[in-house]
Amino acid sequence: MMTAPAQPFDVLLVEDDVADAMLIEEALSERGERNLVQVTDGVAALEHLRAPGTRRPDLIVLDLNMPRMNGRDLLKVLKTDEALQTIPVVVLTTSSAPDDVNGAYSSHANAYVTKPVNLEEFEQAVQSIDAFYLDTATRAPRD
Repeated sequence: MMTAPAQPFDVLLVEDDVADAMLIEEALSERGERNLVQVTDGVAALEHLRAPGTRRPDLIVLDLNMPRMNGRDLLKVLKTDEALQTIPVVVLTTSSAPDDVNGAYSSHANAYVTKPVNLEEFEQAVQSIDAFYLDTATRAPRD
């Protein structure tokens, strides 16, 4: 299983499937994250991220196939927005199509994991981001 990071982190989960969201929430809670916020589409994610006083997440877990604004479009918006572009993104989706994988990485996703969720693969993706970003980045002090 995953070990807890040295400092708790905040996660924004953008996922419209309740069962997948519960599984990811359980996996992340084992890591000791401080705060998990779940929204069900890209529009809600942007509203949350841009709301005044909202804590910037340390990690975004993003499904590609959602209503209103899909994950592909949200990823493009995130990575072109100066205030949001440095937040690491793990794409978590049912698609293993080469166009989706390449498109996600071309849009600067940090990791790509397919559903059904292989928890070990998901944990490795999050741990690699921990090692590269969460443990080395200068972050705002916690309240």
